[in-house]
Amino acid sequence: MHECIHNCEDCRDACLHAIHDCLHKGGKHADPHHVGLLMDCVQICNTCHDFMLRHSPLHVITCGACADICEACAKSCEAIGENECAEICRRCVQSCRAMAATQ
Repeated sequence: MHECIHNCEDCRDACLHAIHDCLHKGGKHADPHHVGLLMDCVQICNTCHDFMLRHSPLHVITCGACADICEACAKSCEAIGENECAEICRRCVQSCRAMAATQ
C-alpha cells in the first residue's frame, strides 16, 4: 500500500506541474480535453491517496477509478510527447490496479 500511496503522490505532482507547463506551451498541449484529464488525474490521485492513508476498506474502489483515469491521462500525455508525465502516470496505474485487485 505504501508504494501505491507514493505513486499517487508522484502522479499528482507530475500532473500539477504538467498543467502549468502545458498551459504555457499552448497549442495541442493546452487542449481542453488534455488539461481536463490532467486535472482529473490530480483529483483522483488525491482522493485515492487519502482513502489509502486512512485505511478505508473502500480504497479498492478509488484505486480502480484512479487506475482508469491515470491510464487515460498517460495516453493523452504520450499523444502530445509528454513522455515523462505518461511514465509517472503508468506507474500509478500499475500500483492502483494491484491495490484494486486486493478486494
